[in-house]
Order: sequence, then C-alpha cells, then structure tokens
Amino acid sequence: MALRGTNQEFGRPYNRRIVLESVRLHGPTTRGEIAERVGLTVQTVSTIVRELEEQKYLVSLREEPKGRGLPPSTLRINPDGGFAVGVHVTPIGVNAALIDLSGDVVGSLHHTIANASPAAAFEIIGEMVPELIKRKPEGRMLGVGMALPGPFGVESMSFVGPTTMTGWENVAIRERLAELTGLPAFLETDMAAAALGEQLYGLGKRFSEYYYLYFGVGLGGAMVHEGRVMRGAWGNAGEIGHIPVVPGGEACPCGNRGCLERYFSLDALRRAKASEADWFKSVAPIFRNAITTIENLFDPETVVLGGLASASLLDRMAREATDLPNSISARRGREAPRVVVAHGGEHSVLRGAAALAVSGVLSPRFGRMFTGERERDILDGKEIAA
Repeated sequence: MALRGTNQEFGRPYNRRIVLESVRLHGPTTRGEIAERVGLTVQTVSTIVRELEEQKYLVSLREEPKGRGLPPSTLRINPDGGFAVGVHVTPIGVNAALIDLSGDVVGSLHHTIANASPAAAFEIIGEMVPELIKRKPEGRMLGVGMALPGPFGVESMSFVGPTTMTGWENVAIRERLAELTGLPAFLETDMAAAALGEQLYGLGKRFSEYYYLYFGVGLGGAMVHEGRVMRGAWGNAGEIGHIPVVPGGEACPCGNRGCLERYFSLDALRRAKASEADWFKSVAPIFRNAITTIENLFDPETVVLGGLASASLLDRMAREATDLPNSISARRGREAPRVVVAHGGEHSVLRGAAALAVSGVLSPRFGRMFTGERERDILDGKEIAA
C-alpha cells in the first residue's frame, strides 16, 4: 500500500491518519521505518507518535537488549484506543457491529427484516447501537459509519428495485444517523465499504491493486488502487451489476435490459429457486466473462470475491475461475490466482463502515483532500436529503 504524508501545513490531520495506518499495516514498527515508508522526517513522525501515544491510540514497546545498546522501541495500534460502530442496511436485514481500533469485532447484532422502511431501519439501529456500546462502556466512541446499497444520487437507479433500499429517496440519512446515535456519522455504498474493510483488515497487506467484486443482493465492486478505494466523480464507481451482458435480456429496474446482476447476484439466485450448485452451473459462463471484463478494464493484481454470499458459494466461484477466458491478466509469472476469496468474511462491510468513521474523525480533512465536491455533497446527504 502506498502511504505518503504531506509537508503542507493543512496536511497535519492527514499525516496523523497516515502514521496510524502505517503502524496498523506494518506494526510492530519503528519511528524510522514509518518515516521512510511515508516520506516524512523522523522528527515529524516522532511528534505525531508522541501525540498518538498520549491520546492512547498507539502503544510503544521495547524488546529486551540482545547485545550492546538499547533496541529502538516499536509501535503498535492500541486496540482499546477507540471504537466505532459499523451499520449495514440491506434489502434482507440490518447488521451492526462494534469495531475496535485494530479492526477486531467486539460484538455484532443482526435483525432480519425485508425491505425495511427508513423509520423501521432507524428504529432498529437506535436499539442496536446502545446495546453494542454497552460492550465497552468506558471506551472512546469515535463515530458510526453506515453502508447502503448504491448507487447514490442517480434518480433512475438509486433506491429503485429489489437490490436497493426502495423508499429511501429524499431521506437525510447521515443527519438522521448522527441525531439518533449522538455520534459523528458517515455514509458509504456497501461495495465501497466492503472493499475498504478488506483493504484495511483482509488482503490489503498482500495486494495494493485489486478489484473487489461485491456479491450482495445486487452486484457491485470497487477498484482498490495503491491501497485506496477508487470512488469516481460522484462516488458511484464500480456499479458493474448494471453493465448489460445479454442483449434483449431480462428487464432491469434501472431501465435497461440484460444487466449483469439480473443473472449474477443473490437476488438472481433467489428468483432461480434452485440450489447454489445448480444455479451457479447455469450462470458460470456469465461469471467468467464478467471476471475477464473486469481484468481488461482495470488490470488488477487479482479479483477478490466477497460480500453477502455464503462461504461455500464464494469458494465455488473461485474454483470455477481456474479456466477463465483470455485477458490481459493471463500473463506468465503471476504471483496470485486471477480470482481469490476475500479474507474479511461476513464483517467486511461493517469493518469498512466503522473504518470510515475512524478516518473521518481522526483525520477530518481527509475527505476534502481527496474527494470531489460532488461526492462530498452526496456523502453529506445534500443530494439525497429532503
């Protein structure tokens, strides 16, 4: 992952986040190693580390001397230095988890409900969040991040059809979440949150250029470039589920016909009324072509399969990806398979949503530095608020 600090005056909050991420990814590590890795001076890193230690975000340990002189102290994330709540609302239910600073799940809750209205979902969330916070009554609660099926801010596609949260248009989601929980609140698409969770707590230590294919009620994805989730001009990059793949095929709620997610998604599996094995056998050619399309578009190190699908189905997909059509990824000397299964498991979205809150609180300038104003409007709720 490419972590680079900045020496500009306004970049100090960003540098704090970069130092924290460097420790999380590479810890235990030293101040000198951090400075070399992120392109800051040792003095700057030491100043930031001292602040983070005082605020209990980092802990410093020194090993016993093995020879002459003292070994440099090493830095680790303090798991109890802060906590965030991740919330995931889907057409089939509401999930929430309390996540510590190292990304471990302290506790999680699930409530099954089909196509929850905003009122119903927020009532459930209002019960879940206090229950989760009770798991760490003395803990420092940094914020709450919420993930929803996208895209956001597209009249003909947002909150339309069985793979999105119908009836959620014109709702000030982030504002209501903040008011309900009393915590700083952040909003993201579930596919981007899942990719972020995987990057931070799953395969991110192994890959810095990969495409996360999110298999949910619908189908989406996100390209991770140099360790960062690519968002696009309006924050909706990766809606691969709405690429037409079957000319004149099934009608899609988006208005097109033959969209990929009409054939390859949990909604498609539900409508097929077949076993996972039989269903996947029928759609395997479409799956293989989708992987090839992703590879030719993005040239990733690998395609990571994750989302709400069962572990057995994800493993089946990966096994079927051994005989893929030719693409620019079919090269000699590959160090990874063209398709792998995500390591983050069922909590990837929740970890990513919580991480969004941690980054937003600990580095308040981060979004403004690297996110377009149009996306800021969407994530701030301005384009989906009443």
